[in-house]
Amino acid sequence: MTADSFVNQATTSSAPVGLSTFLGVFTPTILTILGAIMYLRFGWVVANGGIWGAVAIVVIANLITAVTALSVSALSTNMRVGAGGAYFMISRSLGLEIGGAIGLPLFLSQAISLTLYCYGLAECIQMFWPEAPVSILAGTLVLVVSALAARSTVFALKMQIPIMAFVGLSILSLLLGADWGGSPDPSLGTYQDASFWGLFAVFFPAVTGILAGVSLSGDLADPERSLPRGTLLAVIAGAVIYLIIPVALGLSGDFQTLSKPLAWMEVAWIGVLIIPGLWGAVLSSAIGSILAAPRTLQAMAEDKLVSPKLGELDARDGEPKRALWLSAAVAFAAVFLGDLNAVATTVSMFFLTTYGMINIVCGLEGLVGDPSFRPRFQVNWILPLAGAAACLWVMMLIHPVAATVAIVCEIGIWAWLSRRALQASWGDMRGGTLMSLAIWSLVQKRRQREHPRSWRPHILIFTSDVGRNMRMVDLTWAFSLRRGVVTVCSLVEGDLDEEEPLVQRAMEEESYLTHKGVTAFCEVHVVPDIESGMVTVAQANGIAGLASNTVMLGFPDNDEFLVPVVRVMRRLDRLGKSLLLARIERQELPRDRSISIWWAGRENNGDLMLLLAHLLRQNAGWRRSRLTLRSIVADPDEADVLHDEMKAMVEEIRIPAQVQVLPLTAGSSVGDIIQTYSRRDTLTMLGLGLPPVGEEREYVDRIQSLIGELDNVLLVRNSGPFKGKLL
Repeated sequence: MTADSFVNQATTSSAPVGLSTFLGVFTPTILTILGAIMYLRFGWVVANGGIWGAVAIVVIANLITAVTALSVSALSTNMRVGAGGAYFMISRSLGLEIGGAIGLPLFLSQAISLTLYCYGLAECIQMFWPEAPVSILAGTLVLVVSALAARSTVFALKMQIPIMAFVGLSILSLLLGADWGGSPDPSLGTYQDASFWGLFAVFFPAVTGILAGVSLSGDLADPERSLPRGTLLAVIAGAVIYLIIPVALGLSGDFQTLSKPLAWMEVAWIGVLIIPGLWGAVLSSAIGSILAAPRTLQAMAEDKLVSPKLGELDARDGEPKRALWLSAAVAFAAVFLGDLNAVATTVSMFFLTTYGMINIVCGLEGLVGDPSFRPRFQVNWILPLAGAAACLWVMMLIHPVAATVAIVCEIGIWAWLSRRALQASWGDMRGGTLMSLAIWSLVQKRRQREHPRSWRPHILIFTSDVGRNMRMVDLTWAFSLRRGVVTVCSLVEGDLDEEEPLVQRAMEEESYLTHKGVTAFCEVHVVPDIESGMVTVAQANGIAGLASNTVMLGFPDNDEFLVPVVRVMRRLDRLGKSLLLARIERQELPRDRSISIWWAGRENNGDLMLLLAHLLRQNAGWRRSRLTLRSIVADPDEADVLHDEMKAMVEEIRIPAQVQVLPLTAGSSVGDIIQTYSRRDTLTMLGLGLPPVGEEREYVDRIQSLIGELDNVLLVRNSGPFKGKLL
């Protein structure tokens, strides 16, 4: 991977065209949050729970929602989120089977939500037109809203701007009409109709609209920028409004007044302003549903989980019209169910399982330390996993039966999509379970197609003395991020028939490393000679397809031993195994650490060096280390151009690094520049080329002239199948 390749990739793509943060994320999200429950049930919650009980409910509910919003922000800044929003994030992290298990119910929930909102709007209209046939009115509204969305996504979203104005006016009217100088009526907070958690169960769906904007990810101009900003701003704005409203209501009415469905009209300065706000809130949620459902279906169609025809875009406006009309058909069919209370509860469960899975994805990405998980918006993995547990808790709190039905349905869809089963293994329960899991995992990994995104270094270290080379072992363990496979191998030159059993030595070395906090597999091998022995062991190392992909060697004290190392490097290159040649001194590392990478870009070593530096900086002691990417140019006029290219590259790969391009001045050599600028660096990385056969001695001399007396140097040869593609 060269600097040029990054720049070309960045500059050849067309300028983004699509929805803005405000119109595409913030508006649909905030209007879904400020929905019908705020108008029709918030007064009842305050009447039963009192001001402080309602505030506590708002705080707990918004904490759960905020954690999910943080997970969305982290995931959306780690990947280019395509159409499908939540489905896209889950399927790209946990696979199509789990993505489909969540995506299909999510699509149905989004489509049926249109029916629910249209029923709600029809019932609101019935308050003023008692003879109105609710079912017919709801079906008509489904068709009208669907036709509105079919006309244009942008037009449908722009319709939400005046709706937001109506909602804002209704809230303002409430605040102006509130008795801010009064005191709460003694009848409030008696929990006459429901317990605290019963009130929580009624209120919580009001704050679960955070995926309204995420569902439009494929239509955004800049999803990586818009999704976190728009979602978090909507969550914050909604939380602030929801913290003010219970105070306004609680100071202005008694139990009987606030228990009415339209309690707001009793308190508001101009009561009639509440009606357009209520109707608009319900209508905006309906619009959000009909825009989200077809995009989820479109994303699944592109992944061939449903008919690819459903993913086809209309030639005139680029909209997934077939998916939209299928969504409308599902919503219209749901009208004939009549009583939708049970369906509504199950729909909420599917949304909550989606939120939980998003949190699980974000938490597991951080927990397993995937090298490709480098979001610009960082979230500690504990928060998302706690959010996932909270989602499950809320599901059981709201309706245990509906929660169980939703989970069973999703497990059934997953089993249908995966079409495979893990055979039970009987015997010792613990040993049998672990053995079955290990075998199943290795088999699944072998069947899975290798991809640069899942690549991580599995390093084989050759050392004659583990204790003396502990610094090199520690560095290797840090590169593995304490989750890769590290094998420490000692080679004994001689005859196997004449050597004492070596198993005990390997066990002692493994025990020593465990005591030092390093988890590694230790091996001792007898070989006829060291050079051929390293190649033979490197070929044979591994189990069931999980083999070492990188070899680490210490820098020989004697230059003459570097020549065999160069020959070994050539053979490892043919085996597709990368080589790390380390010269690590014994002195203690400083607290203020720095890493420098000397970038040439000709041998595709740069991506491996950058990835290793990124992994190293995830370890304690290295987290705040400075990373500098340096390059040398012969022509000073090329310095600015190369600097801009390298700067664009590090921005693209999301690895924070300073860039420095140095001109080769008269009277100085490349080695002089490297030694001058890296003499104070904690670790210096350089790439290795492949010398012609017979020129090993000259090659060794060039290496020595480059690194001179630098203390901690890592020479890197990238020979893996994904060289140039690791980032």
